[in-house]
Amino acid sequence: MEEFDVCVIGGGMAGASVAYYLAPHARVLLLEREAHVGYHSTGRSAALFSPQYGSLTIRRLTAATSHFMTSPPAGFAADALLTPRGFMMVGTDAQREALEKLQSLADATGSPLIRLSADELRARVPVLRPGIFDWAALDNSAMDMDVNAILQGFLRGARGHGAKVATGEELLALERQGALWRARSTSLEFKATIVVNASGAWADEIAACAAIAPLGLTPNRRTAFNFDPPAGTNVASWPMIIDAAERFYFKPDAGRLLGSLAEEEPSAACDAQPDDLDVAVAVDRIEQVIEFPIQRVVRAWAGLRTFSSDRDPVSGFEPTTTGFYWHAAIGGYGIQTAAALGHFAATRILGQPAPGYLMDTGFAEGDLDPSRLR
Repeated sequence: MEEFDVCVIGGGMAGASVAYYLAPHARVLLLEREAHVGYHSTGRSAALFSPQYGSLTIRRLTAATSHFMTSPPAGFAADALLTPRGFMMVGTDAQREALEKLQSLADATGSPLIRLSADELRARVPVLRPGIFDWAALDNSAMDMDVNAILQGFLRGARGHGAKVATGEELLALERQGALWRARSTSLEFKATIVVNASGAWADEIAACAAIAPLGLTPNRRTAFNFDPPAGTNVASWPMIIDAAERFYFKPDAGRLLGSLAEEEPSAACDAQPDDLDVAVAVDRIEQVIEFPIQRVVRAWAGLRTFSSDRDPVSGFEPTTTGFYWHAAIGGYGIQTAAALGHFAATRILGQPAPGYLMDTGFAEGDLDPSRLR
């Protein structure tokens, strides 16, 4: 029976980044139930790196990840991980509270935010109907992410330091025996000193497999779709547009536009599928603010975004047993925080000090501890 120092359960961005930072220091097995890594949430992301998105904790993790994304280690990827995009929240005078909240969080993280008038907004995105929005807040630091390049960079780095990546291996049994965990998957049996639960929407189910009480993590479905802009319209320079009430968003995507209802519909852990009604409602809401009809939905898909009760991630050892590490509930922020969050988890697992560049943002080690949810 093969033995590892660490078994990471989950081959999405969260698990791959932890394995990347652990592999130079430990014998690592990365276990993925699907035939391909990144099949679920990672592969269905809107792919925006936005320093102005999420709670203060998320913004600190994003800020700490920024240097890695703009200057990744040599050999990590062949091309740039980020390309300019911009993120713009739009609203009416009745929604000024959302603007003030956005500004307050931007001030807390020292990030610039550009306020635009309705006319300046339409100059940037000419298809918006006049008279709909009274203001806009632009974050020019938001970038499109090459999600596959980031994921493959983490996996390549982990493998380069000896990590074993096993796909098509669903975890079937996990039991603590003495100083080790004994596990069985689809075709493997192995032992590990530490298990990292980076299984996304299945995180509470993996805990139950190990006879550990769940943290009450909730997967939420979000539906997205592609549609065409008016013929001859170049959308490449448009920012991502999001309604102040987060009732919809849309952004350029490979010459087309990507739209979403921005919904959070509680779901069981599953291979999420798009809901036709959600797509129809999103189409209607977007059509109410643009000057052209959406003639057809080119493609629709859905993904699961898993949250804790306080909507911040969980990254820390389970207090009721030995050697079980939670790394989950990363919501819709898993890719833009992956480098800092994966590095943080690796230092905790290895018993090392947390990364100094992360702590310099005001982040505190206890912010993500699972005990806060018990």
